[in-house]
Amino acid sequence: MTKRLAVLFLLYFFVFTGIAQDLSDSTSVYRKLEYVMENQELYVKKKEDQIARLKKEAVMIQHDKNLYLNKNYEIFKSYKKFQSDSALHYIMLCRKLALNKSDSLAVVINLDLAWIYSSIGRYIEAAQVLAQLQSQTLPQALLPKYYEIYSAFYSHYGQSNNHDKYYQASERYRDSLLMVLNPTSSEYKSTIAIKTLFQGKRDEAKALFKSMWVDHEENLEQRALIAYFMGLIYKQEKNIVAQRYYFARSAIADIEIANRDNASLQDLALTYYELRDFDHAFKFIEKAIDDAMGCNVRYRIVEGTSFYPIINAAYQKKINTQNKQLQMMLFVISFLSVILIIGLIFIFRQVQRLRQTREELSVTNTNLRKLNDEINHKNSQLSESNHIKEEYIAQFFDLCSNYIDKMEDIRKALLKKASAQHWDAIKDQLKSTQMVEREVQQLYINFDRIFLNLYPSFVLDFNKLLAPEEQILPKKGEFLNTELRIFALIRLGITDSVKIASFLRYSLRTVYNYRTKVRNKAIGNRDDFEDFVRQIGVIDRS
Repeated sequence: MTKRLAVLFLLYFFVFTGIAQDLSDSTSVYRKLEYVMENQELYVKKKEDQIARLKKEAVMIQHDKNLYLNKNYEIFKSYKKFQSDSALHYIMLCRKLALNKSDSLAVVINLDLAWIYSSIGRYIEAAQVLAQLQSQTLPQALLPKYYEIYSAFYSHYGQSNNHDKYYQASERYRDSLLMVLNPTSSEYKSTIAIKTLFQGKRDEAKALFKSMWVDHEENLEQRALIAYFMGLIYKQEKNIVAQRYYFARSAIADIEIANRDNASLQDLALTYYELRDFDHAFKFIEKAIDDAMGCNVRYRIVEGTSFYPIINAAYQKKINTQNKQLQMMLFVISFLSVILIIGLIFIFRQVQRLRQTREELSVTNTNLRKLNDEINHKNSQLSESNHIKEEYIAQFFDLCSNYIDKMEDIRKALLKKASAQHWDAIKDQLKSTQMVEREVQQLYINFDRIFLNLYPSFVLDFNKLLAPEEQILPKKGEFLNTELRIFALIRLGITDSVKIASFLRYSLRTVYNYRTKVRNKAIGNRDDFEDFVRQIGVIDRS
């Protein structure tokens, strides 16, 4: 018993010592995360080039059906977590090519097809494919994949519906998976580690994941998965420093392998939200949603869009605070400018008084020459006065020019400090108001993209409710126009005109007029028009 305790103590000592050493390089990790995000296109291009090469190879071996099938299956695996629609196309092609192949190969392809269906939200099709397979009739070698796909199916469905019974079903299939896996395999180790974590045994799970971390030093895909679960462990332990570190490590690995079906960026955004670093939180949640939409992973999109409004609201609040500070600074600068102008006017009047005094002294001279000298002297004084005015005016413009230069320096300093992550210094300075307008436009564009991804047939279905001559279509280059965006919000359950006006930045009367005008174009009962709009895209799951 004593020896066993000593072994456990040594295991945890080395695990936690390794964690401490990992956290020591946190600064370089965050810098690398910034780098890979800025250069994400390079990793995407590398992935696309790899897929293009596989496609060329497939064309060259079309005459050999076996090789052609294997190559298309390889293309499917490359697309699997990069672009789900393309992955679906190629697994369907493999399914067609495998019609005359062995039963085992057909089962593998059907299992992959079910996985793709569930990842893009086509749960009915996924369930239909899986229902055709029975574990009792499958070869022993295919049972691990069968149970793994079933566990993933219920996990995806649970994430979209947020119902415990689906998560429980996923765990039951995970237990079945453990019963058929080789206990020495890496799949078994990762599965048992995840199960241990979900059972609430964080210390044991941490030791298992740390051991796997060492074993998969060169495997970026495994490292992304392990780092993500390590982040979840520290999130449960309220250790936000380690939580942020491991989510960042996971995000780096996902970006480097062009994995768009990831949860690391989403959890990293929420971590920065907890740290009240709303700039980074907004940046990461936008990236997470872009990846999910690019890969067309339904449950990731649902998760990301549920967090986006919270983070965006905090981000906008920060921007508004900065704008108020900018207004205050502009007021102070304007006040100082007024004082400067008053000073210039005072000096100018003093100069005038001086000139008048000298003119009065010159009047006392009766001598023509003296009068002539006095006139010359007055002319000289007038010239000098003009020179003085020119000097003060030049100084005034120089001050204005310096003010403009300072404003430019402030802008440049803001950018520089933002790049260096000097957030406390940034709070004392302000950004251009144009950024708010750009962000608002970007918000509408993101809203349109996300909404149309959720309801791709919305514009077509919406126009079916209108008279043929009253169709409402967005202009070229637009996703939605104002009328469509108002009823898109109504479709999302936002029926209060005050909230709609606030979101779209219109007056309440303008929103009311739009709603009334469109209702008048309805084919049927105008009073039921908005109820019909709220039914667009509803899926009958009975």
